[in-house]
Amino acid sequence: MGMESTVASFATVDELANYVHGALCERDKLEATQTPLFRTPLMKRGRECGLIFHVEGPRLLRTSAVWTADADRIIFYDSTGARFRTVELSEGPEATRRAA
Repeated sequence: MGMESTVASFATVDELANYVHGALCERDKLEATQTPLFRTPLMKRGRECGLIFHVEGPRLLRTSAVWTADADRIIFYDSTGARFRTVELSEGPEATRRAA
């Protein structure tokens, strides 16, 4: 199966996170209401420039996605670390700026 490529638009980080959560759960047939989404800020030179998302399932399953606000892109990775989807953002939320 080849890597999917999509274009999407999100006004807020919460909208983007909901999309990522759904896509990660769908990939491994996980129930989204039973699978929490974890977020880790992606920092660059003392400012937040995106987020790393992941979900954890049974048997040490861990699927993740990286959103980079600078590149307006979300890259999804399966539990083996292989890319399975790329989403280009035609409009994306601003990353929260904060000092390191």
